[in-house]
Amino acid sequence: MPARVHAILVVRPEGRTPAANHLQRTLAALAAQTRPVDALTIVLCGADPALTQLAATSGAEGVITAPAGTSFAAATALATPRLTGDAVWLLAQDTAPDPDALVRLAGALELSPSLVVAAPKLVAWDERDMILSLGVSMNHYGSTVELAAGELDQGQHDGDADVLGTDVRGVLVRRDAWTSLGGLDPALGGADEGLDLGVRARLAGTLVSVVPAARVAVAGDGVAAMARGRRRARRRAFATRTAQLHRRLAYAPAPAVPLHWLSFLPLALWRTVLHLVTKMPYRVLPEWGATLLVMARVAAVARARRRIRAVRTVGWSRIAPLRVSRAEMRLRWEGDGADPDAPVRSELRFFVGGGAWTVLGALAVSAALFAPLLAWPVLGGGALVPLRANIAQLWQDAAWGARPLGLDAVGPADPFSALVALIGTLSPGDPSRAFVVLWVLALPLAVLGAWFAATRVTESSLLRITAALAWALAPTFLASLVEGRPAGVLLHLLLPWLFYAASVAHRSWAPAGAASVLLVGVLACAPSLAPAVVVLWSAALVVVALVAGRGVARVVWLLVPSIVVFAPLVWTQVRTGNVWGLLADPGVPYAGAEVPSDPLGRALLAVGFPTSDPGGWASLTGGPVWWVGLLVAPLAVLAVLSVLTPRWVTGSALIVVTAAGLATAFAAVGVAVSFDHAVAVPLWPGAGLSLAWVGVVGAAVVALDAGIVPRVSALRPIGALVVLAALLVAVAPALTAQTGNGDSGRSVVTNGPVSTLPAFVAAEGRGSTDVGTIVLDPRADGLRVDVVWGGSATLSGQSTVQSTRTTPGPGDVELAALAADLVSPSADDVVSRLAARGIGFVLLESAPAGEDDVIRGARLGAATSLDQRDLLDPVGATSRGDLWRVNAPLQPRAEMDAHQVALQRLVTFGSIGVLLVALLLAVPTAASRRVARRTPRIVGPTPGGSR
Repeated sequence: MPARVHAILVVRPEGRTPAANHLQRTLAALAAQTRPVDALTIVLCGADPALTQLAATSGAEGVITAPAGTSFAAATALATPRLTGDAVWLLAQDTAPDPDALVRLAGALELSPSLVVAAPKLVAWDERDMILSLGVSMNHYGSTVELAAGELDQGQHDGDADVLGTDVRGVLVRRDAWTSLGGLDPALGGADEGLDLGVRARLAGTLVSVVPAARVAVAGDGVAAMARGRRRARRRAFATRTAQLHRRLAYAPAPAVPLHWLSFLPLALWRTVLHLVTKMPYRVLPEWGATLLVMARVAAVARARRRIRAVRTVGWSRIAPLRVSRAEMRLRWEGDGADPDAPVRSELRFFVGGGAWTVLGALAVSAALFAPLLAWPVLGGGALVPLRANIAQLWQDAAWGARPLGLDAVGPADPFSALVALIGTLSPGDPSRAFVVLWVLALPLAVLGAWFAATRVTESSLLRITAALAWALAPTFLASLVEGRPAGVLLHLLLPWLFYAASVAHRSWAPAGAASVLLVGVLACAPSLAPAVVVLWSAALVVVALVAGRGVARVVWLLVPSIVVFAPLVWTQVRTGNVWGLLADPGVPYAGAEVPSDPLGRALLAVGFPTSDPGGWASLTGGPVWWVGLLVAPLAVLAVLSVLTPRWVTGSALIVVTAAGLATAFAAVGVAVSFDHAVAVPLWPGAGLSLAWVGVVGAAVVALDAGIVPRVSALRPIGALVVLAALLVAVAPALTAQTGNGDSGRSVVTNGPVSTLPAFVAAEGRGSTDVGTIVLDPRADGLRVDVVWGGSATLSGQSTVQSTRTTPGPGDVELAALAADLVSPSADDVVSRLAARGIGFVLLESAPAGEDDVIRGARLGAATSLDQRDLLDPVGATSRGDLWRVNAPLQPRAEMDAHQVALQRLVTFGSIGVLLVALLLAVPTAASRRVARRTPRIVGPTPGGSR
């Protein structure tokens, strides 16, 4: 047994628990040792009066004061010159040894002269049967592996004494070995100090062992412990990764050190992806911080390698058997399964519960109603225009840069353009056909999304089907289909999935990541929903913070991708003083048959109809339609009654969603922020109604689910049938509008055209967006003029920055001058100016029906002026109007300058980066699925008390 044992006790307050309480118990435990320590040195980090008083009365041979931020390794180095014994015992203020701990540790050193490090069994401070640490090893990649942690102490590991390393708390080290090994490495940052000490001792040809009979209780808030708790997870991750990378450079063969150093940055990028996929985004910043720190501390690595080189007498193969093999690691991962006693969520029952059959039925109905559309190459009418001819041009329209409309417009694309490009990419050979297929599949896709959304509200298969059908029969959805509003259709298809993911975003990073991406899509389709989204997000943040207590960061993340993606558009509109333009509907500005802002129009909005022709009944019958709104009453009554059921909390939350949607619709009706040339186009109130329909359908399902007692359960299917029958009658004309005669006016969706420009121009511009066409259209409000680049004006090429501008820019002034000179015989050099701008065609659009004689005369005068231009070759009359070709050398369209190119890259990489992060978070893993299986599908309190 060592003749003298010198204990070093490092005291530094950590955590919420006052360090004095733990220090007092530790000092009492030292005094109670059956084999007392021969000398005690206390290193006091920080100036705490209570700790100073306890240290002064402890009987220590010396008290060393140090700054509050002193690490455990640095503190032990301060006390090392005062060592007088044959062994040193490393303690912190939260390490209380059992009375026989020291005698057992010292006995182990006496029995084995080659043993230089003896470590105790660390147990919980207030639960002495719980093992916190009993030996440490590392895997093939150098990561630390606890050999026994978090297990109930039943003596199952008492026979495993030979280890690679240990936890540094409570270890007893021979003094000569402590001196020759150089003590603890301060560059480890407080992690893996015992493991590193054990590795160096093993390389010196000596032994490291645990003594299970010697127990030390630890509280985990001392200077030698890793930071505890969720709030300190980043500190813990930073220290762990710093130690791992430092050890990698210290242990590697000399020729491999530069290779390891060079691999750190790519490795940090790869591990960032892994952290996001494994739903641990809090480790991303510590990963990069630790990487950069270790790469910069070359001197610390050199010192660590010198310490190893000074004592090493055996090869690394000597410690290889003590490492944890890949097979053992695999067994550990497989053993980390779910608690068998944990609650298991119910089966989805998509097939056996009738969900799949409902989707198939909707597909059959849609095929019958929209089958003629499949013969159309392109959808037209309303806000529908063709897409680009290839995928590359689609994504070019979706990027920041030169806009496809306007003389020299350069700026951000609407996020909706990226959504259009994504859909068009699904049909790479003919992108425009993707929207034809979308129109045909819209009904079954709506049913599918709503069925899954209903799983967050009810376990009843009947009510899930009811919710799915009610969502597909929403008046605003069918109005969007009939009026040719692609943004409205896509919004209605995305909202159920957003509800499905966002309602459980606080539970796991997987739904939070998915919901954040879906929210980008929803706001891209309907920017006018942004105020309502912010209100609902704020309410969810407060509820999660007060009720759940966890998941606040996940809820905060929901808005981050949208903020980044919309930032260029927001900056552009704010800089130009057009803040209200941020609410404009994306795509082609189209007024349609929206409800007016008078009392009758607002009444229609209140019952869910966004157009002045509710459900299409006015165009079908030509008679009064006041009764159509009454057919929504069964659904509305059930929604209101949901607040009186046992699940009133969920019902109330859904009513709040309904109120937010209705408020958005009421605020949007009659408000115009975009223009079709000089015609103001009001906002589409259907976006708010789609949001309101989420709440009203969900609340009605809650009422049917929780508001009917078992003895009258027959009322549940009756109520569902009444709701669906009433909705079907209300929207029957709109649902069948596409089957009617094309001249009936019940639907504005038409076959094509494949281009908004003449076929000659479309052929020239099919493969390039550098072909410019100036379009002239004399009207009563003046000469309308625009420049179209490429073979057609496209859906992805529309820009709200241009459609909402209220003051002309330099490009607008120049374009107006060009148009005026073109139709004025006195101007001579106008065609050369067109060629200098890269404009190769001039189109005088066909006269609309009912044009008066004055405008017809202006149109004929413009045609005469154009015919007289020597450098304009007439192509002839086309279906789109009269066309001329510029017969002069064309200059290419002006390229972006260096600043604009740099800005384009920043916007592109920023948007792709944040969406990539969100998608990586959304990828399900075995761990996230395991967590999901332990939580109920239904969100909110239930009569059973689960959440």
